[in-house]
Amino acid sequence: MNYINFDKTLAYAKLRELAANYRGKEVFNKLDGARVRSCNVPAGAGLTYNYAAKNLDDTVLGVLRVLAHEQDLIGKYKLLLDGEVMNTGENRKVLHHLLRGQLGKDVIYEGKNLGAFYKNELERFAVFAADVHAGKVTGGTGKRFTTAVQIGIGGSDLGPRALYLALESWARKEGKAKLAARFISNVDPDDAAAVLAPLDLESTLFILVSKSGTTQETLANELFVKDKLKKAGLNPAKHLLAVTSETSPLAHNSDYLDSFYIDDFIGGRYSATSGVGGVILSLAFGADVFKEILNGAREADKAALEPDLLKNAALLDALIGVWERNFLNYPYTAVLPYSQALSRFPAHLQQLDMESNGKSVNRAGVKVDYATGPVVFGEPGTNGQHSFYQLLHQGTDIAPLQFIGFAESQLGEDVEVDGSVSQTKLKANLAAQIIAFAKGKASENPNKNFEGGRPSSLIYGRRLTPAALGALLAHFENKVMFQGFVWNLNSFDQEGVQLGKILTKQVLTAKGASGDSALDEYSKLLGV
Repeated sequence: MNYINFDKTLAYAKLRELAANYRGKEVFNKLDGARVRSCNVPAGAGLTYNYAAKNLDDTVLGVLRVLAHEQDLIGKYKLLLDGEVMNTGENRKVLHHLLRGQLGKDVIYEGKNLGAFYKNELERFAVFAADVHAGKVTGGTGKRFTTAVQIGIGGSDLGPRALYLALESWARKEGKAKLAARFISNVDPDDAAAVLAPLDLESTLFILVSKSGTTQETLANELFVKDKLKKAGLNPAKHLLAVTSETSPLAHNSDYLDSFYIDDFIGGRYSATSGVGGVILSLAFGADVFKEILNGAREADKAALEPDLLKNAALLDALIGVWERNFLNYPYTAVLPYSQALSRFPAHLQQLDMESNGKSVNRAGVKVDYATGPVVFGEPGTNGQHSFYQLLHQGTDIAPLQFIGFAESQLGEDVEVDGSVSQTKLKANLAAQIIAFAKGKASENPNKNFEGGRPSSLIYGRRLTPAALGALLAHFENKVMFQGFVWNLNSFDQEGVQLGKILTKQVLTAKGASGDSALDEYSKLLGV
């Protein structure tokens, strides 16, 4: 496989030539019903990706096809699926797709079939969840568990929390709600204290999630929880589970009711479809619902193998993002779900994208001379409309927008006001925003002038179900993966997280004598 820097491709030079012609509103002025109908690409599990309001045409798409071929994006994806080492920084395979089902060769490592290993862990925690629901596994006093609390940070929190919140209301409506789920992530003791305050600890099960078993914030919160359990007269070992690697100090440990395993080939931000997300989601909704999420993700993973650019939503989304980042010079992108259930989904995608492609060296460690991952932010609509949309509409920077919407609400509960129900109002707002951003509105009053020319995409479906959620998750994972391949990055390590950890440890152990006077002085200011 040939790995070359993005700016060494023929397509890069051609796209630079083209870009000057796409900085006006010509494409947006041609946005009509016919273009909207012609720009739909299936994204799996009933979802569709629409790129009609993007600033590109068939000429640009033709060069993006060339770029996909030059960088052999599908070929690299197939190598990843086959278990090739794609995390060059840590010399590791990248196997989160295998959690959802095998799409490549058998992946064998040190004599172990990893696909079979992941499947076995899935079945193990499915059985455990069923036993909890049946009252076969209880707390130390014999009370049934009614709440599960996940203790983890980063990928051990953001993805699982986003998925739980996305399905919490759906599960109640469909009679799938089992246990309530809560999450503790921040080392700030106020986080743990606030989560624990309303809970009946006798009926609460805690899930400690740390692949290494050494994550500082997670272990601090574990001790906080254990202290609370002991003070309540409870044995922590009867109320704690671990999700970790088989080589961590948490593995095969009698301090936990049970331990479920992942390995170093599952990156934290890609781990929501492993036991990291699967244990708590299976406890909350049942293992069958978690398997529906996996099925939806697998459908999107399979669709991402399609060689035709206009039939591969994740690949097309990725390449349009590259066009916007590198040639139209848009440094940001906003994720705007018009679904309250997806309230924490932008936060998960923020980590997914910025931790993966926030790199300035290529996969060989050589500095690159082009822009890489964008800044990602977002909030659900319509809340964001009354917050940061002012800048998006009339600010000096253009931020491409990624809208997500559904025809139906999850609960179906609604009320008619002024001739329409709330879900209809939500969808009307979404449609209106797409056009307002794209076409704008001229006014002689400068304060009321909207220049338009602000690009957006739309992922839409009938209803946010477990399968649709899985496909949505996988769509963005695959988009980020393809962009990393284009930019010749290693999208699967996160060394930028490590320096702060090292200095924090230095502060805590040096007690004011770290050898860095500025570090010591800031520590004193904060009362460390």
